[in-house]
Amino acid sequence: MSQRFVIEAVMVAIYGQLLSVNRPVEYIVPYTTVLELYEFEEGSEPLMNEPGDDKHVKEKVKELVAYFEEPLNKKKIQKALSVPWAKSAPILLGDQIKLSIINAVDNAHYGEVFDPIETEVLLSALKEEAPVLTDQLEMIQRIIAAAVPVQVFDIDDFEFALEGTAQL
Repeated sequence: MSQRFVIEAVMVAIYGQLLSVNRPVEYIVPYTTVLELYEFEEGSEPLMNEPGDDKHVKEKVKELVAYFEEPLNKKKIQKALSVPWAKSAPILLGDQIKLSIINAVDNAHYGEVFDPIETEVLLSALKEEAPVLTDQLEMIQRIIAAAVPVQVFDIDDFEFALEGTAQL
C-alpha cells in the first residue's frame, strides 16, 4: 500500500527527493496547482534565489508540464475535470511514485486565513484523509493556529513523514 500526501505540483518539480523514494508513494495534487506550473513555466519571476537553481527548477517544471501534456496523462487529467472532487487515474512517475490529480473546488471554507490554492490543498487533504506536504512554514503555522484537522509535514521532514505515516 502506498503512502499518500497532498502537495502542490510545483513542489514535485522543485524537490527531487520526492521522486527518489524506496517505497510506494502517491502524491495527490489539486488541479489548480497544475495550472500554476504553466504560469511558472512562462513567467520571468524567479522560483529560486540562486540563478543556477532557478534555471534547474524551471527546466524541471517544463519537464513536468510536458509529461502532463502527453496524450495518456492528459486524458486522465481531463477525465477527472468533468466532476468536482473527482480524482484522476494514477499518473506514474517511475516505479514507486504515482501522482493523482484531484479536481478540488475552493468553497471558501478556510478563505479568511488561507488563499484559494491553500484552501484547495487543505480540503483535498481532508477529503482524501492524507497529510499535507509543504515547504511553506507560514502555512504550517496557520494550519496549526486555525486548528485545521489535517496532518501537515514540512518537506524538510519528508523522510520522517514517510516513516510517520507508515503506521497510519
